[in-house]
Amino acid sequence: MTEGRRALRTQLLIGFMSVALVVYFVLLGRAAVILIQSGEAAPIGLGVAILILPVVGAWALIATLRAGLAHQRLARIAREQGMELDISDLPRRPSGRIQRDAADALFASVREEVEAQPDDWRRWYRLARAYDYAGDRSRARETMKKAVQMEEGSR
Repeated sequence: MTEGRRALRTQLLIGFMSVALVVYFVLLGRAAVILIQSGEAAPIGLGVAILILPVVGAWALIATLRAGLAHQRLARIAREQGMELDISDLPRRPSGRIQRDAADALFASVREEVEAQPDDWRRWYRLARAYDYAGDRSRARETMKKAVQMEEGSR
């Protein structure tokens, strides 16, 4: 499957899931309003509690979509500037994931880039990608967040 088709499939899936969540939030909100309109204490309390769920869910959906769009923007800029990590030659496991020692070596070289140029968001973006390839998702997210903040500050 080509990269473009894969990206389109991913975008369509994200769009479908977002629409499904919005429909779910609306249905949940309607159920909460019905409970609140009952006039009895217990259903009103339950309705108010249920009404909070769509608000929290909508916030989480928006925050996730915004972060994803920001990450895509950084990826596009990095690719256009020739700063995307080249992993095409790295050895892979049967699952397709990069072998651990190769990912660790990639990470070490990218970490040196960041230490040499700590004010360059592109280096932090590359470090976030290297964390991801090494399997450290939590550090990858935090580092990508830093790269996004640095890039937004440089505009």
